[in-house]
Amino acid sequence: MTYRPETGSIPESAGVYRFRDENDVVIYVGKARSLRSRLNSYFADVHSLHPRTYAMVNSASRVDWVTVANEVEALQVEYSWIKEYDPRFNVRYRDDKSYPYLAVTMNEQFPRVQVMRGSKKPGIRYFGPYAHAWAIRETVDQLLRVFPMRSCSKGVLVRHQRMGRPCLLGDIGKCAAPCVGRVDEQEHREIAEELCRFLGGRTEKYIRDIEKQMAQAAGELDYETAARLRDDLAALRRALARTAVVLPDDTDADVIGMVADELEVSIQVFHVRGGRVTGQRSFIVERTVDGGEDELVEQFVTQLYGDDSEHQEEAGVPQNVIVSQLPPNVEVLTSWLSAKRGAKVRISVPSRGAKRDLLATVRQNARESLAVHKLRRAGDLTARSQALQQLQEYLDLPEAPLRIECIDISGHQGTDLTASIVVFEDAIATKSEYRKYAIADHQDDLAAMREAVTRRFSRLAPGSDEEAQARRRYRPGLLVVDGGEPQVNAAANALAALDINFIAVCGLAKRLEEVWLPGDPDPVILPRRSEGLYLLQRVRDEAHRFAVAYHRQRRAKAARASILDDIPGLGPARRKALLKHFGSVRKVREANVEEIAAVPGVGPKLAATILDAVAQSGQNGGINVTTGELLGNAEADERATD
Repeated sequence: MTYRPETGSIPESAGVYRFRDENDVVIYVGKARSLRSRLNSYFADVHSLHPRTYAMVNSASRVDWVTVANEVEALQVEYSWIKEYDPRFNVRYRDDKSYPYLAVTMNEQFPRVQVMRGSKKPGIRYFGPYAHAWAIRETVDQLLRVFPMRSCSKGVLVRHQRMGRPCLLGDIGKCAAPCVGRVDEQEHREIAEELCRFLGGRTEKYIRDIEKQMAQAAGELDYETAARLRDDLAALRRALARTAVVLPDDTDADVIGMVADELEVSIQVFHVRGGRVTGQRSFIVERTVDGGEDELVEQFVTQLYGDDSEHQEEAGVPQNVIVSQLPPNVEVLTSWLSAKRGAKVRISVPSRGAKRDLLATVRQNARESLAVHKLRRAGDLTARSQALQQLQEYLDLPEAPLRIECIDISGHQGTDLTASIVVFEDAIATKSEYRKYAIADHQDDLAAMREAVTRRFSRLAPGSDEEAQARRRYRPGLLVVDGGEPQVNAAANALAALDINFIAVCGLAKRLEEVWLPGDPDPVILPRRSEGLYLLQRVRDEAHRFAVAYHRQRRAKAARASILDDIPGLGPARRKALLKHFGSVRKVREANVEEIAAVPGVGPKLAATILDAVAQSGQNGGINVTTGELLGNAEADERATD
């Protein structure tokens, strides 16, 4: 409130604003359709803000703004300011520089094709990125037969200019040899332009032209030229075989898949030109301020296409931008992209067909990339040590929690409750210590929490047989529960009833990633980028995964049994034999009477009864799924168990 501007001084027009800290450093840049409405939202009730937004507002000491004519100009100014100031609370989507690109140096007298890494430079056209540098070199080796341009270094070029004779590539026809004047500067540049157009996705034209020239040469009995063109055609097709055909030939699109958790965002971009995936880019960034996936999509698209580089034609704005969620100001963003491209651009969310399937693949790549990133981070010994030290400090523990256990309660609409317990020692999962419990007597989460804690830790109560043995190993130093204040208090009360006072308890609430302590009405807010919060999140997510897997297993078992249990004459032994023979109730329904009667212990009469029962259960809306289908229905189970 110390720097809140007067409401009447804030214009109602569109504009861009900057939050600055006490050193006058810009820490956040944003845009708004109405500056007054947007800025007032930051100060109306700061305690209702998301923790990330609250941290930004609390770190600032003043805010200023500029007005613009419309929202498109606001988008342009916002991007330029983010690029200029690099504010720490704005997400900056930077390329993963570990990927190699195929580059054509159009800024040289004789352009060169080569492998390049690092930041992009003006005057150079980039294609890719590729997963491996050797893949680029093999592709170039095939293309140089058809587009014989320079691939040597500047030193080699100068040396052969002085010698007056070409290198080996010039002798075998994989270089036009501009070093000795076989082609002039303009002719060589045209070869480079042709290669760029081919790499940019315009492949069918060259294939058709070469096929036509080959047929014409063969018709004129010029078999030597026809054979050379045949080999050129084979080389082009081998190069094209490295890129998958995923969409119709005339499709130019960028497919953007995004997966986010509370701390980080993983993004994958597939560049599709001429229906083929010509490149892939990967981004993983930390979330700095609050915002849904639609806002993250808008931020990313703005920064992805905001660079006015000379390789805009190949790596810039395509005709179609395919996303998982439409950004909030899709019309403004579309107008801005269309102006940059010089032609109409369409931003869409596919609902069916090949584009939807490709988007699902891209999102899966993003999800796996985030998982690999987290595993790599978890394997860092320094980061693990720092995480344990931070938990000791933030939670006011007497010592670092070398053994952390986490409990998660899972259920379906308050029924069939289960509990899972995962164990981390030295910040690494110890799966041999995992436990799972079926909660039979309670349909309440808090009662289930108390039962799970009691069953788990009664062995460590003073005077128990395992208590002395546990002292010689890691004793649990911290118990994490998935939930807020009620769940934390329930777990703490259960430990107190067991007279266990050496295990600290905390809860991690998923919505805001708040850490709750027993008896404390206010949560502890750990720094968003702290290794301690990251470790708590990883422990909580692992407990949730383990709980969901166990709950699905029980539901699958119940699904198999519920249909067959009530069939007269079908006892436990015959049910077991039937499921062992067919594998699932679905397969039983698909069988005929003779096939069911072939199961040991099942005759024709009982087989007919079984077939009628399973068929009727499917018609009446009964449980009619296989174990594999239950295990695969991840999205529905996530909602049910949450």
